[in-house]
Amino acid sequence: MSLSSQINALHVSAKQIKGFIMVATTLSFAQASEQLHMSQPALSIAIKNLERTLGGALFVRSTRSLALSPEGQAFLPVAKRLLADWDQALSDIHNQFRLKQGRLQLAAMPSYAATRLAQDLGEFKQVYPDINVTVHDVVAEDVVTMVRDGKVELGLSFDPGDHDDLAFKPLFRDRFVAVVPSGHGLAGRASLTWSAINGEPFIALQAPSSMRELIELKTGGTLKTSIDAHQLITIGQLVAAGLGVSIVPSMCQIMMEQQGAVCLPFKQPVITQSVGLLYRKRGGLSAPASAFMGQLGA
Repeated sequence: MSLSSQINALHVSAKQIKGFIMVATTLSFAQASEQLHMSQPALSIAIKNLERTLGGALFVRSTRSLALSPEGQAFLPVAKRLLADWDQALSDIHNQFRLKQGRLQLAAMPSYAATRLAQDLGEFKQVYPDINVTVHDVVAEDVVTMVRDGKVELGLSFDPGDHDDLAFKPLFRDRFVAVVPSGHGLAGRASLTWSAINGEPFIALQAPSSMRELIELKTGGTLKTSIDAHQLITIGQLVAAGLGVSIVPSMCQIMMEQQGAVCLPFKQPVITQSVGLLYRKRGGLSAPASAFMGQLGA
């Protein structure tokens, strides 16, 4: 254990350290007490208590002079380092509360990460440019796991249902839309029924995916999966190339259209899913995480 660590373990106060440094610098209790704005008796007691805690004399005293003992000379640079560390620690935590520094760890499902997250983080960084942000682009199931395990503070995902250890703050409800090639016979319709795409080659997100499970549940497992893809942007490219149709959240519509595909709303029934912020119920949130939640209106 380093000398600095040993001193910390002895529960020496910052007041004692400041008093020692000032006395060691001025070699005068009178001058030191004046600069510290404390009485000389109080300063003398603080130094004596420090010496008692450390186990020996830091000063050699006489009726006419005051000098550092050999141990005091060795302790002086350690004391200055301790005080600097103390001041830096206070400054760091102050800056974190003021959001002048800190870190925000997020996990976001692909449909959110690829569409809305860039704007959300752009607005956040405009207000808090010094906050370091880490984004994990993972499937919704992994968002839940990462939040639960404490690897991230916040998750952006579909409502995962009731969990004793997790809280969910809804942001909006998203509806599923069909994605078809621009030259497909269905592309000119205003809307589709779910049964309209039965029998069409279907392009799905790879399992495990909560979105895929929900689609399979709502369609009764009647879709014929032709291609599994891992990324939503890949689904858009494959559909645009005429290799099949797909179903995605409407927040992905612009992405799909940028790839050349056509998005159509469903009717009979309209299927929506709540999207929001996921976090642990216990432990509280950091200042950056709370600020990000507030920005999103959660």
